[in-house]
Amino acid sequence: MIDALLQKKIEKRSQSVRLQGRILFLTEDPSLIKKQLAGEDLSWDTKNPQNNPKLRDDISTDEITPAHICFFFDETLGDFPYTGLKCGNEVPIQRGDVKRGGFVAAVSGKRRGKGSSREQSPYAELCAGIKLVIAENIERIYKQNCQNLGVLTSTDFSLIDKIRARKVVPLSQFTDGEDEITCQIIEYGGLFQFNVARMQGRVVLPPIETQPRPMTLGEKIFARHMVSTSEGISNGHVGTGALTRRGEPGSPSLEVGVHAVKPGDSGFARTDLRFSHEYVTPMAAIFFDQLVGKDVPVNDPGSVLFFRDHLTFLDEVLSEQKRKMGLLDLATQLKLKQGEFAVRKGIRLHGELTDRKGAEGICHSVVLESYALPGQLIVGSDSHTPHSGAIGCVAFGIGTTDVFNSWITKDVRVRVPESVKIIVRGKKNANVTAKDFILKILSLDYVRSGKALAKLIEYAGEAIEELSVDERATMTNMAAEIGGFTGIAAPDQKAVEFLVERMIEGLTSDPRAQYAEVIELDASEIHPMIATPGDPGNGKSIRDLNTPVPVELAYGGTCTAGKNEDMDMYARVLADALRHGKRVADSVQFYIQFGSQETRDYCIRKGYLEIFQKARAHVIEPSCGACINAGPGVSTRPDQVVISAQNRNFPGRSGPGQMYLGSPLTVAASAVAGYITEYNPREDRELMPV
Repeated sequence: MIDALLQKKIEKRSQSVRLQGRILFLTEDPSLIKKQLAGEDLSWDTKNPQNNPKLRDDISTDEITPAHICFFFDETLGDFPYTGLKCGNEVPIQRGDVKRGGFVAAVSGKRRGKGSSREQSPYAELCAGIKLVIAENIERIYKQNCQNLGVLTSTDFSLIDKIRARKVVPLSQFTDGEDEITCQIIEYGGLFQFNVARMQGRVVLPPIETQPRPMTLGEKIFARHMVSTSEGISNGHVGTGALTRRGEPGSPSLEVGVHAVKPGDSGFARTDLRFSHEYVTPMAAIFFDQLVGKDVPVNDPGSVLFFRDHLTFLDEVLSEQKRKMGLLDLATQLKLKQGEFAVRKGIRLHGELTDRKGAEGICHSVVLESYALPGQLIVGSDSHTPHSGAIGCVAFGIGTTDVFNSWITKDVRVRVPESVKIIVRGKKNANVTAKDFILKILSLDYVRSGKALAKLIEYAGEAIEELSVDERATMTNMAAEIGGFTGIAAPDQKAVEFLVERMIEGLTSDPRAQYAEVIELDASEIHPMIATPGDPGNGKSIRDLNTPVPVELAYGGTCTAGKNEDMDMYARVLADALRHGKRVADSVQFYIQFGSQETRDYCIRKGYLEIFQKARAHVIEPSCGACINAGPGVSTRPDQVVISAQNRNFPGRSGPGQMYLGSPLTVAASAVAGYITEYNPREDRELMPV
């Protein structure tokens, strides 16, 4: 590997940029987008922004490239950027529109690229001709994916006038304010080119010189994993500094670690575990085969995991129109490509079941149950990788290029984030769950305004300490919806019990550690929550619903709500209903999907399958399923109302219907009632269908 890459010619991009082409303004008004697609350039006043049309905020990667578009894993993605973008009640951009329009830049409002870590989104934009993304603020993973691919990003709207005047823009316009490593990645036009230059000794990583200081839990873990010097790469491994020695099978002892870090310190962090699923592995495998070599081994394959967990039930819900597009065949190719690469590189694949339909488990569930240990640094090809933060890991999502590069170097680029501490004090109400806590947090102005973006979210307080590891995983998992770098909870006795004595000492934040913000909530004041359709941040108390909201579909599952304790909650509500002579309402289809085979076995031991069957709930084997529009439980009509325990309700993510998010207790109670309701067995009112 090294010899070939050491001979590879790598050049920096020009220090001046001239972007020649049109600018696409992604506005809330669909008619304005259609005019631009028809060839009319939209006027834009950069000096008086109040005169401009409203730009779309909160554009998720689900809207840039809907889930089914990610079945493509090559330049064909360039036909599809923004084909899921909802403006008003319309989806104005169709296949090929952006590429035909000759656009070189795309402009939007707040929180550009939120949601999934799918690198297919900026890759689709790049292949359609988009070389620059401008927005008020940009989500961390999406921005990093853009940089890794060579797509420029900016929050400077004055660039609009410069592009239209065909002026030369200094490359420094895009590197100012970035850390030294990110600047070099931008200058080299992407992460792979930078890493090759790094191997060749043409770039030097800035040393981390932070002196010992009080650190947060996350900062302590980063400090333990940072590559402390840049000595090049030899024998397939990155040379490291001199604090902690890490021996690896078949390789010399390696030294990793620094005395301390602070927010803003940048470098490369050695990973303990790297994983990817079938949406991402094939594209990363193509990059590896083309740029590194088909016969070249992956660095330390024993610490790499693959999962087939997203598309195992796709054939049950894929429309005839999408079948005619060949999408089912493409999804099969994803599976085959991942399987072939896993065999060729000697990588463990958690795949489909052989005796029945379904998967071994959702990647996050399996990693937490079977692999993660406190204090580890874990990366995965999914924005919900923070799931493992429930036991004190720094676990975060990365894109395809990061995955592919980590197979070469075993490390990933990081900039130590600021931390936000969220303290939930007091004792929670009996019918309140971790999902209600996180929906409340998502509704806070601090989060909705984007101030939590790219920050490490640390959960603390008596109410958090009382949560089980499963419930803490709901909190850390949905740091992704906050837009945070990751989520973490300090490991304690419950983590010890969960891991059967796999605890690591000293993993708590120091008393005088510094936080960008400390948010305090009173658990007793939080009541069962729902998030109204369109965004997980649309949180409100169920008690504030003005009228009953009838539901047709109820879904309990995914990595967020398919864990053992989630099954306890579904069973608790349904058993209570059966005792009162009730079952799932005739008007509702209720789907319960396991997160892993371990959880399925748990339900068998507890006798839950009989309860679910008697209550008329449909039980499904593990898969991401309806959460990504790829399994039973997805809506099929725009007017269809869904109550779901999953983590996201972005437009179109799980079908065209109106999706409300709620806790497992709320979802099960609503399935029985036939309308959205909180579960509270202490009240006299009956759960009766409307």
